[in-house]
Amino acid sequence: MSFLRSFKPAFVARTYSSVASSGLKERFKQVAAAKAQQIKEFRAANNNEVVGTYTVDQTYGGMRGIVGLVTETSLLDPQEGIRYRGHDLFEISEKLPKVKGGDEPLPEGVFWLLLTGDIPTEAQVAAVTKEWNSRASIPGHVAEMIAKFPTTLHPMAQFSSAICALQSESKFARQYAKGMSKADYWDYTYEDSVDLIAKLPTIAALIYRHTFHDGTIAALDPNLDWSANFTRMLGFNNADFDDCMRLYLAIHADHEGGNVSAHTTHLVGSALSDPYLSFAAGMNGLAGPLHGLANQEVLIWLKKVHDQIGENYTKQELTDFIWKTLKSGQVLPGYGHAVLRKTDPRFTVQNIFAKKHLPNSPYLKLVSDLYEIAPKVLTEQGKTKNPWPNVDAHSGILLQHFGLTEMSYYTVLFGVSRALGVLASLTWDRALGLPLERPKSITTDALIKFVADSKAAKAKGEAAPELE
Repeated sequence: MSFLRSFKPAFVARTYSSVASSGLKERFKQVAAAKAQQIKEFRAANNNEVVGTYTVDQTYGGMRGIVGLVTETSLLDPQEGIRYRGHDLFEISEKLPKVKGGDEPLPEGVFWLLLTGDIPTEAQVAAVTKEWNSRASIPGHVAEMIAKFPTTLHPMAQFSSAICALQSESKFARQYAKGMSKADYWDYTYEDSVDLIAKLPTIAALIYRHTFHDGTIAALDPNLDWSANFTRMLGFNNADFDDCMRLYLAIHADHEGGNVSAHTTHLVGSALSDPYLSFAAGMNGLAGPLHGLANQEVLIWLKKVHDQIGENYTKQELTDFIWKTLKSGQVLPGYGHAVLRKTDPRFTVQNIFAKKHLPNSPYLKLVSDLYEIAPKVLTEQGKTKNPWPNVDAHSGILLQHFGLTEMSYYTVLFGVSRALGVLASLTWDRALGLPLERPKSITTDALIKFVADSKAAKAKGEAAPELE
């Protein structure tokens, strides 16, 4: 049976009746209006206040630590980790609604929280699930496009291309072409964002099934939540894996605005590119080995450790293997972070899940032993500011345990999750009327001259020149 013959009855031809709004859009409109007024008053009173300064090292070093963005949805604290609207991951796990019998928060609730700052009720989250299920079908041309991709094309390249192809559905693009008020930008951005989030599991599952299996996916079940439908379409039917997916999609959703995927989505969106084009750009950034692809590199390294020193290794043998990796000029994958200065809470919550669901896994033992040994080695080496594990140190072994073994696909899962944060942020960008992003760049010669002039002025007791 061909892919398209098996696919069309499940998704292209099947339609669901429209449902009433979940109420999220209306709540966002209220919250955004209040925030816009707060910002207007704050800027009027403080526009010329200096937020911080930056150094030559920061100018060359990827702008690390330069405060130049506002992201309403989350804040990454170097000591506490990510906080969604002021709530850490442990509070989110405790407070957000869950499915009956499940232990992990529903990503639908994460999206509500990121957009509004409110902890949603069970009824509100159920309404979001219902609304997303009603928007999940995809156009036939996107399904055909995925079916024609060579299976050798990386899943992230397929994912980004399919999202671009979905741009045919953009309500923002259509309305902008007709002409619309700036006051309505957020509305159509929201509509596109929710449509895109609703469709992403279908897109991602098609890519997985086409690349690694027979190309067919299960029909969406309107009675299941976003994560459970995703696992069914991937080809799994395991309640524990459903909960694992809910956890994965919830904790990877947002990491403030400076990371590559979030910043790229914001940057492209600032040109008033619609959410489909903006998010696709962000996914191209996520695909890089220094960002989302890192989870794959961690698992490859863990398998290398397992193959070379076995399961009955001593801690000295593990220590020696870490040193061997570092002395070869490689980094230790899964350790370190540009902002964090402690163990990533996303690592911790996954570790709690793993100890409950796969306590006898040799890879869990390896990850736990690395957690004990690696920070000491990295501290002794002295080349990292943060010797602690990040989110990538753990996620791969969970997916492997439940049978999702195709490592090249893992970043697609990351991308499905990251949509929640970056598209919530993009909706806020348009609600607040944030402008086209256009930072100033400078040549090395000009920077050398500026620094020399600044030092000369300081020596004379004169005011430093301004960099224009």
